[in-house]
Amino acid sequence: MESPALITLSRQLTLRREMDVVANNIANMNTPSFKGEQMMFVEYLVKPERNQPLSFVQDFGMVRDMTEGPLAPTNNPLDIAISGDGFFTVDTENGARYTRSGRFQLDQDGQVTNQLGQPLLTQDGQPIVVPPGSGPITIASDGTFSAGTDTFGTIGIVTFDNPRDMKREANNLFNTDEPPQPAIDSQIMQGMLEESNVSGIAEMTRMIEIHRRYTSNQRLMQQEHDRIRRSITKLTGTQNN
Repeated sequence: MESPALITLSRQLTLRREMDVVANNIANMNTPSFKGEQMMFVEYLVKPERNQPLSFVQDFGMVRDMTEGPLAPTNNPLDIAISGDGFFTVDTENGARYTRSGRFQLDQDGQVTNQLGQPLLTQDGQPIVVPPGSGPITIASDGTFSAGTDTFGTIGIVTFDNPRDMKREANNLFNTDEPPQPAIDSQIMQGMLEESNVSGIAEMTRMIEIHRRYTSNQRLMQQEHDRIRRSITKLTGTQNN
């Protein structure tokens, strides 16, 4: 295959992957605390051919937008949002995982868990258990968890030096090898949830632009194909159908 066609194909492949990222952002517009992502592209130069380097397109990686999403009131005492940087810590079968999704509930044993049954941990790494018959649940801005006159610990909010490097897992959880650090300036808002930071209008605009670029590259490939066919016809003196 000729170099122009290979270069155009490299661009189409990256556009296809970029479209998948945009589609995933749109699909999670209503997922609490979801963080949108974007592809990063770089120019990839291969060994010069006849003193002319070939410039391909390569998807370099993914950039996650860690901007805080809007906070929406729910009036559910176990819905909590983080105002500022940081993550909640939940205990999973694979160890501690981190999330900004603050939709919690009480399981049958009175333990505060997320919707997967994974316990929410305090700053001491302990689950929170509310005994039956306790009073109304109150969560202070510093994370102090109370029910009636009893206090059951302080919800831990942690942060990391490089939150964009955290690995996204299923169910809006993140994992990292970095040691967690206490989030000092963040506050917990009871009865609220952080919404997705994805803008539907912006993502639809990106999707249209990607489609246009893909179509433009498709036309370029067709033009290159026609050029090669005309050249073969001229050189061989034959007529291709």
